[in-house]
Amino acid sequence: MKFNLRIFLICLAIPLIVGATAGLITRGSMETFGMLEQPPLSPPGWLFPIVWTVLYAMMGIASYFVLMSNADQKQVRSALGVYALQLAFNFFWSILFFNAELYFFSFAWLLVLWGLIIVTTVLFYRISKPAGYLMIPYLLWVTFAAYLNLGVAILNR
Repeated sequence: MKFNLRIFLICLAIPLIVGATAGLITRGSMETFGMLEQPPLSPPGWLFPIVWTVLYAMMGIASYFVLMSNADQKQVRSALGVYALQLAFNFFWSILFFNAELYFFSFAWLLVLWGLIIVTTVLFYRISKPAGYLMIPYLLWVTFAAYLNLGVAILNR
């Protein structure tokens, strides 16, 4: 695979822009989150943007590996389609949770997102093992986020 800086930067920018846009729409959310009753193991609010930035960058790199692979283009399009869908679910989860304060609905939404991340990870792995591995921290973090989301929903009825 020959490195293409322009395509790499675009692949990196897409999830980072999705995350930054969600962050702008949910501005002030960490203060709101901090005022809610939290489940055990809740990290401090300042940690979330750092973790998400790293995870979005890893997603972008993974998508670059898939896009630039020599795999069948139908397989690549399918994998990137599911990737785009999970990015959309990721984007709207923040709005549903923080802005709409629909905690139980957000948890159900997050479960769908979790399934889409698994599918994306498997499809990416079939095309590029490093791409699949780069998605695993995201899957783990969203698993933890689901625990936090459910805890907030239960504790703040």
